This record gives sequence, structure tokens and C-alpha cells, in this order.
Amino acid sequence: MKTPYRPAPAARRALRKLGEDIREARLRRNLPMEVVAERASTSRSTLARVEKGDPGVGLGVLAGVLQALGLLDRLGDLADSARDVEGLEINRQTLRQRASPPRKRRGVDDD
Repeated sequence: MKTPYRPAPAARRALRKLGEDIREARLRRNLPMEVVAERASTSRSTLARVEKGDPGVGLGVLAGVLQALGLLDRLGDLADSARDVEGLEINRQTLRQRASPPRKRRGVDDD
């Protein structure tokens, strides 16, 4: 039997917060769970799992719920490389100090 995935505590906290935020967004819009679940092409029980931050809920379901609430555009920004401060810093540190033309290889006939 396959062992269920158990994310790290920080990831579980982030998922719980995401679920709470989704629930709050739904309530602010005065939308019942049934309506959001139908718009997201999922069940009410799955939407309840999303709102509880269940790590077993698929990313496709999450995207559907966000779309049903009008929040889907923000999903694409989660790992936006232009906002990856750590990655950009690593890239900056590994840049070559000097640009030079490519070297000619020995033994290759020039035209």
C-alpha cells in the first residue's frame, strides 16, 4: 500500500492558510459551497477539503476553485521567475565577469 504524502509543517501551515483564504473569499462573495463546487466542476466535499487545506487535493481542483472565485490569474504568479529573489541573486553571482568571443577550436579548417 502506498504511503500518503505528508508535507512538512511549514507547507501544511501554508495550505491551511490558503484554504482559509479561499473560504473567506467565497463567503465575501456570498457564494454557497454548492455553487462554487459546481462552477469548479467538483464536489462539495472536495471543496470542503480545499478550504481545510488538505494536501491531497489536486492542483487542477484548486485551479478550478480559484477560477470559480475569480482568483485564477494569481495562481500563475506563485512561482514567477521574475519575482524569484533567491534565484535571481544566484544568477547574478554566477554571471561571468567578462564577455569574450568564442575561441577557435584547434584542428578545424577555416573556410
